[in-house]
Amino acid sequence: MEERGILKEIQRSIVKNFLDTVIMVRLKTCSSLSGYNLIEYVQQKYGVLISSGTVYSLLYSLERKGLLKADCASGKRLYALTEEGLKAIESILDSREEIKKFVGNILQN
Repeated sequence: MEERGILKEIQRSIVKNFLDTVIMVRLKTCSSLSGYNLIEYVQQKYGVLISSGTVYSLLYSLERKGLLKADCASGKRLYALTEEGLKAIESILDSREEIKKFVGNILQN
């Protein structure tokens, strides 16, 4: 596999593994979004197409954990952060430097 292909695959893997965080950060800046809006956002921002099954499964899981709430509007389920979800994403964002150092340690020789 060429270098560009390897990089693209690593980027895809990172997005998929951090998808819950990506979704919660996006919902922090946008008050509510549908699953389709989130799929579109991930594709536009990161160049990664995530299947609807993956996104909706994760949304339902985050909802069951109390991090998201869903409301129906115009026939769409719109997702928003709960107070607990907002606290969780703030905690993650406050830990950015530690996360960067951790990933940096993984990539050291």
